[in-house]
Amino acid sequence: MIGSDAVASPDAETALGDLQTHLNLIFARTRTLWRESAARISPELQVGGYKLLTFIDRAGSVSAHELAERFEMDKSVVSRQVRMLEDLGLIESRPDERDGRLRVLTATPSACAALAELRRDHGVRLRAVVAELTPEEIHAASKVFRLLSEV
Repeated sequence: MIGSDAVASPDAETALGDLQTHLNLIFARTRTLWRESAARISPELQVGGYKLLTFIDRAGSVSAHELAERFEMDKSVVSRQVRMLEDLGLIESRPDERDGRLRVLTATPSACAALAELRRDHGVRLRAVVAELTPEEIHAASKVFRLLSEV
């Protein structure tokens, strides 16, 4: 294991270099997958709107303000994406029951169904990729991704 106080060995440096290389490839593949997934939902859907839509779907309901904070996006950008999602029939907006000045966004049933189909397809692909790994190896990979997500 490579600790922050440990002197890195050549093998450790090579392993870290390989990890960085593969992370870059995963990020590139993720961007491609987002584009493909957005296009499957609607040809006009942009990647930014797709990411917001998936978050709205998983959250159940959310305000535009919460989206801007969560994704560290300018409110005007979120507003444009929300308008596009509404125009495409992917989300609905209604007044917040607690504060009528705010709007709550929810995914439409058709958007939820399309996203559920995408998640199933992505799950099938992931299972195929990790089919040769042991549960312990999958847990180890999951731990690495969890730790990286907390950085």
